[in-house]
Amino acid sequence: MRRASLLFTLLLICYAYVLPRWADWNQNSRLDLVLALGDDRTVTIDRYVANTGDYALYQGRTYTDKPPGLSFLALPVYLALRPILDLPALRQRLQAVSSGDAFAPTLRPDGSGLPPTKLRFALTQYVLTLVIVATAAAALGVLFYAALVRLAVPPGVAALGTLAYGLGTSAAPYAGNFYSHQIVAALLFGAFFVAWPRTTEAGQPAVVRGFLCGLLLGWAVICEYPVALAGAVIGVYALVRRGPRWILPLVLGGALPVLLLVVYDLVAFGTPLPIGYAHSALWQDQHTTGFMSITYPHAEALWGLTFGQFRGLFVRAPWLLLALPGFVSWWHTRQHRAEWCVLLLVSLALLLFYGSSAMWWGGFAAGPRYIVPLIPFLALPAAWFVGRLWLRPLARTATLILIALSVGLVWLEALASQQFPHDTVRATWFGYVLPAWASGDIARNLGMALGLTGPLSLVPLVILIAIGAALILRPWAAEPAHDAVAAPL
Repeated sequence: MRRASLLFTLLLICYAYVLPRWADWNQNSRLDLVLALGDDRTVTIDRYVANTGDYALYQGRTYTDKPPGLSFLALPVYLALRPILDLPALRQRLQAVSSGDAFAPTLRPDGSGLPPTKLRFALTQYVLTLVIVATAAAALGVLFYAALVRLAVPPGVAALGTLAYGLGTSAAPYAGNFYSHQIVAALLFGAFFVAWPRTTEAGQPAVVRGFLCGLLLGWAVICEYPVALAGAVIGVYALVRRGPRWILPLVLGGALPVLLLVVYDLVAFGTPLPIGYAHSALWQDQHTTGFMSITYPHAEALWGLTFGQFRGLFVRAPWLLLALPGFVSWWHTRQHRAEWCVLLLVSLALLLFYGSSAMWWGGFAAGPRYIVPLIPFLALPAAWFVGRLWLRPLARTATLILIALSVGLVWLEALASQQFPHDTVRATWFGYVLPAWASGDIARNLGMALGLTGPLSLVPLVILIAIGAALILRPWAAEPAHDAVAAPL
């Protein structure tokens, strides 16, 4: 439990250190719905729509065109936070920090600066991201570690694999921003973990676990509709592994968030169907291609999502290539084959779906943001294979180099400039990332609140990662593999 707690803490610190991107249409659209529900008791975002282009226009009113699941999760947090946001002392302190020498260079010279309304919005965005997205992402790290231990990976190596996933893949940048991709990853993997039988589950009735699994799957779907395919895979797995007694609680758990979505759509669009994208004010060329931009898998898109320099997953996280021999080696062990099937099918379902999209690259993005939900399912066999290689010195060295390279590449891109790389710049590294670093244009972060500027603002983060990793990864051996960390579930 000590190692799992340290993993959670280190991941949460890393995700919280870099502030969510400002002036980001996707995040603003989701946050606008939170503000509309919390402040105005309405689902229309007319009062806030000027800050985003990701909105739906229906019968003269504006709405977010995003699935509302993340906004629904954030609403209770916002309602609790709202009385604090307008405290004069807090506003004065934020104004002082934001106008300091460290933050000033990150603002556009021709912009409007940071008036109180923008500061309030930015603080709301940060706190909601921290409480909802970053915390869920850090908890996913703990489940990932527990899954590896359950697969008999030594705890030290399992911790390394967890850090490789949490810090060395495209999961990292989206764990610290108000997007839905990483929380969907947490919901899907959490549902899979709950459905995965353990040898001891005393005091945990089937109805409770089944309901929780269904609830996680249902909420994942109302956060990102396309993951219904992956959710179906996990749902079938749950019923196969758990039997008929799970049918009713699983269906009831999944029905609750879907019912919430139906009520929202009836209020917003007068239909129970989720059709926000059908009324998007922009991107109609894409949304009217095929079925809501989906046609069939295209070679260009599949290559671009995997090995392309522009948005390729393996270009940013080459250690994930170990998933390929990992899947093969795992199958030959003849163990956990049902779980093997889930990992493979979820990965393929999401990759093929988004490889069929007319806008597969996902606009402004750090890596392939659409397929972030599949990464833990791909990373698990990769990390499992690291455990198989660990006793071979040469293979261990090569693996450590791959993981270190992945962490460096992911954070190099995630920290470049004040927006994620533009989709108009196809040469992402030489046309956007490296020029940003060369000019000292580093994403806003907590180090700047201490007065540190540019790359120097990252020094506290590097120190914290070094200390945390040292505590987590030593000693490598002398700890028995056990399943105790998963006992609460």
